[in-house]
Amino acid sequence: MLTAAASMSAMGFGLGLVLGVAARRFHVESPPIVDEIEQLMPGTNCGQCGLPGCRSAAEALAVGEVPVTLCPPGGRDLAVQLAEITGVDLSPAGSGGLVEVEPMVAFIFEDHCTGCTRCFKRCPTDAIIGASKQIHTVVTDACIGCNACIEVCPTEAIIHRSKPRTLRNWYWDNPATAADRPGMGGAA
Repeated sequence: MLTAAASMSAMGFGLGLVLGVAARRFHVESPPIVDEIEQLMPGTNCGQCGLPGCRSAAEALAVGEVPVTLCPPGGRDLAVQLAEITGVDLSPAGSGGLVEVEPMVAFIFEDHCTGCTRCFKRCPTDAIIGASKQIHTVVTDACIGCNACIEVCPTEAIIHRSKPRTLRNWYWDNPATAADRPGMGGAA
């Protein structure tokens, strides 16, 4: 029994040593801009950008394969920070084209909720409150609108709604152009 334990320990030590040497020898340095972009990302790996995670989104953004507006949970603030790092112009005439997107959050219709707990087990930010066989609700400040809870809800009780404006997330709407206002040259 002692020989078996000693041989397994020696084999584990030897294989660990080989893996450690291989990791140091074949290590690939990532560009510093990728690490800087990844630190700005929300880090929830929700996949709303169409990429498998925040690291792959940062890598794609660093080489210019995706626009700086790729992250809906990060919103306008993240897009502006990413534009500063990558040097992209966000003006309407520029190639970045910051499009106004209304922030979305999950909303649970309580009369349809059965309390199955599938949604809050799937939520990456713990934005859903509830217990087994109890009604669930969403904490809008914590919700990133990633669709994870909507996909698993068996009763389709969860939908997306625009995020309610509070003092923390309030901003001015873009003013309507004169052509869009009634009585100002636009269609009335």
